[in-house]
Amino acid sequence: MTAVPAEADRYMLGSRSALAWLIDRYQVTTDKSSGITNDPNDWCDEHDDPAHIVELIKRVTTVAVETMRIVDALEQG
Repeated sequence: MTAVPAEADRYMLGSRSALAWLIDRYQVTTDKSSGITNDPNDWCDEHDDPAHIVELIKRVTTVAVETMRIVDALEQG
């Protein structure tokens, strides 16, 4: 992905940006004790929606940028 606005990293969920949280949650992981692999891409395949994760990142980026625009305007006014 390219052209993600820097403002998107300013929108925080706790101690990290919303995008960082999303990227962390949508990684392929394997549970050490059971060996079960969790692959978010499986959901996309099962629902015939290969662009789901990309579209989710776009939506979260839009919310983050617009929220920061509103917050900045409130702080100035």
